[in-house]
Amino acid sequence: MSELGLTVKKSEDFSEWYTQVILKSGLVDYAPIKGCIIFRELAYAIWEKIQEIFNEKIKRTGHRNVYFPLFIPESLLKKEAEHFSGFVPEVAWVT
Repeated sequence: MSELGLTVKKSEDFSEWYTQVILKSGLVDYAPIKGCIIFRELAYAIWEKIQEIFNEKIKRTGHRNVYFPLFIPESLLKKEAEHFSGFVPEVAWVT
């Protein structure tokens, strides 16, 4: 496989394959903040369509959407310390 195309097969390393697909297709870009991506226009249009279809399906069952905060106080994370410990390297601490 060439550098212009995908360098890994989907069946060999799905995560790397998917990352290459969304980056090389121009759907997303990396943000300057570690772990964050920028959804470009087409990717966001796809996301909106997914939401539209999903919302229609869940509302037919009588369920409603909720939105949880992006930021969680450290005190609440400490209550789940054992479960949370595996995620510590990935946490973006805001001070």
